[in-house]
Amino acid sequence: MTFDLVPGDPDSPVILHVPHASREIVSSDLVIGPGEIAEELDHLTDAWTDVIAARAFSVAARRPWMLINRLSRLVVDPERFPGDTEEMLASGMGPVYTHGHSGRRLRTDDPSRDATLLHDHFIPYASAMTTLVAGRLSSTGRAVILDVHSYSTVALAYELHRDGPRPPVCLGTDEFHTPGWLLDAARSAFDGTGLNSPFAGCYVPLDHWRRDPAVSALMIEIRRDQYMREPGGAILAGPDGTAGLDTLARALATLVDAVP
Repeated sequence: MTFDLVPGDPDSPVILHVPHASREIVSSDLVIGPGEIAEELDHLTDAWTDVIAARAFSVAARRPWMLINRLSRLVVDPERFPGDTEEMLASGMGPVYTHGHSGRRLRTDDPSRDATLLHDHFIPYASAMTTLVAGRLSSTGRAVILDVHSYSTVALAYELHRDGPRPPVCLGTDEFHTPGWLLDAARSAFDGTGLNSPFAGCYVPLDHWRRDPAVSALMIEIRRDQYMREPGGAILAGPDGTAGLDTLARALATLVDAVP
C-alpha cells in the first residue's frame, strides 16, 4: 500500500491529510540522475509534515483520522486535478510532473505512461480519501479536512503566485468549503498566519468538491524555516531548546480540538 490510513476516534470528523511528506520513488520514467532527483526531493518534499501530523494526533484530546501519502509527489501528485483545468499544468506540474522546482525537465511527454501512473497510484489514493470522507460523513454528519503542507522560505521558480507575502503559516481557503469558524480557529491556534499567499485553496475529493457543504477544508502551509534546515535538512531546535516542529504539532492539535 502506498499510503497509510490511521483511524481516529469514531466520533471525530477531522481528517489530517499529508500528501507530500515522502521521498519514496518508484519506477516512474524520470530522465534525471540520482543527484538531480535528490535536489528535486529536497525542494519539493514537505519534509517532516507527517511527523507534525503524527505528533498532533498523539496529543489531541480527540484523535483525528489521518491519510498519509507514502510516495513522493514526483511519482504522482494526488492533490492535482486530472484534466486540462489544473492550474499547475502551466508549470509542467499537473498530476504527473514533467518539470521540477526550477523548471528542469523531469520526464518526456508520454500520455500512455501518465495514464499508467494515474491508474496505479492517483486513482487508488483518491478513492481512499473519498472513502474516508464518506465514512466521516456517515458517522458524524460532516468531515473536516486539514491539509498539512510546508513551503520554502524563498520563492521557487515553479510557484505561480510567488510575489506575495510568505507568512510563517499560510492558510489556504475555499469560498465553498472553508467556513469562518474554521479559519478563525486556525488563526487562533497558529502564530503568524496569512491568507492564500503564496498558496491558495484546499483539497476536497472531487466527489464532494463544490457539492457538499458538510465537507469543510483548510490548507495549512508551514514555512519551513519554522522547524527545519532548508532545503531538505534536519529538524531545528528553538531558542528554548524545544523543536519548532513540536510547537507546530501542538498548534495543529489545538486546531483539531477546536472542531466542535
